[in-house]
Amino acid sequence: MAQTAQKPLPPGRTGAKPWYRQLYFQVLVAIVVGILLGWRWPDLGEAMQPIGTTFIAAMKMLIGPIVFLTIIGGIAGVADLKKVGLTGLKALTYFQIGTIVALVIGLVAINVVRLGEGVNADPSKIQVSGTAQQYVETGETQQWWEFFTHLVPESFFGAFAEGDILQIIFLAVLFGIAIKAVGPIGEPIAAGVKRLTEVVFKVLSFVMKAAPLGAFGAMAYAVGAFGLSTLTSLGSLIALFYATSVLFVVVVLGGFLALYVRLNIFQLFRYLKDEFFLVLGTSTAEPALPGLMRKMTFMGADRTTVGLVVPTGYSFNLDGAAIYLSLAAVYIAQATNTPLSVGQQIGLLAVMLLTSKGAAGVAGGGFIALTATLSTIGTVPAAGIMLIFGIDKFMSECRALVNFYGNAVATLAIAKWDGALDVERARRVLADRTSAERATAQEPEAPPRSSDVPKQTSADGLTPTSASS
Repeated sequence: MAQTAQKPLPPGRTGAKPWYRQLYFQVLVAIVVGILLGWRWPDLGEAMQPIGTTFIAAMKMLIGPIVFLTIIGGIAGVADLKKVGLTGLKALTYFQIGTIVALVIGLVAINVVRLGEGVNADPSKIQVSGTAQQYVETGETQQWWEFFTHLVPESFFGAFAEGDILQIIFLAVLFGIAIKAVGPIGEPIAAGVKRLTEVVFKVLSFVMKAAPLGAFGAMAYAVGAFGLSTLTSLGSLIALFYATSVLFVVVVLGGFLALYVRLNIFQLFRYLKDEFFLVLGTSTAEPALPGLMRKMTFMGADRTTVGLVVPTGYSFNLDGAAIYLSLAAVYIAQATNTPLSVGQQIGLLAVMLLTSKGAAGVAGGGFIALTATLSTIGTVPAAGIMLIFGIDKFMSECRALVNFYGNAVATLAIAKWDGALDVERARRVLADRTSAERATAQEPEAPPRSSDVPKQTSADGLTPTSASS
């Protein structure tokens, strides 16, 4: 049966915006201007810090409510609560496998290139001070079981006040199950959650207009405070980390996405370009979380699956952080002439599976997890983190970007595994160059699946697959 003609977009949304009005272009220009300002006038660049931190704070202010409302709405809307549990179990399984693969790739890279050899740093002469000292102390006293006890907030509003995503997820799951369990009594609450979600996403659209300003402030401060000259001191380590990360995203994640989900990673890059530059400019993946959730839903992933997988992945599926941990730990061992056998390096990976989760969502989480790992193993001096402390800022962008794309692929993969992904719709969305703008403009509701509208055109203007005759 022939496909029907494509339905035009609603008034005011016809065609794509001019290139100079696209968010990704504005953020890119802001990043470049921020780099130039921080490089030429470092003091002025450092003074721009409040601009970046204020924008990030505004985004984090909305992440808690968005995650809470989305998860509640998703759970309250499913017919069988067992499906929610199975989706969560599948997600955790995928996250663990992905983390192991990322850790192994980082380990292999630093063992092949061996950049730490020849540094000959004396651990007894390494001075740890300032912020790094706080990270070391936190990592050395951290217990593996603290992750589980930390899941339960001391108060309901405390989780939102601290912006702890894991605790918010815990509360949201409890509330979603409770609303579903009380039956008809909970239906008005579920409807209210749906309406409130739309309001919060509208507030998000207002805040996102300041994204270029936030990226400018964050980048100007980073370059002004740390200086581009820092790149030359350990440039080879930075280059290895970036090269390993690109290899992981393009080959590992891209190959898996092509073979299992049958989607193109490069088309996904284009689709998520606004979020890409937002993460690049702010050095954190958190501001891109709402946009990722909306775009995954627009692609045809079930809203419940997206609501569970994306926020959970931000704490459990940190591929970029995993690559960084294994690479940095072995680099420090090489630089301090600390021999590590194959067995010890495997033990290092096992410890990192726990420590990488324990510091999720904590300021300086990467260093805390690294210190906790080195302290647990006991063979590599924790003070060695000072060898890489100065360049961490220039590695954080890459970590955040890999984490972001890792969670995008994870959401699509788990949705496909769960039978909750409209693959044909996803292909059409990625192939359409205006899809990103449409996804941002639409209300945060799940789109119709192709199987549900075999002879009609979807409301967003994408032509659905025709039903077979």
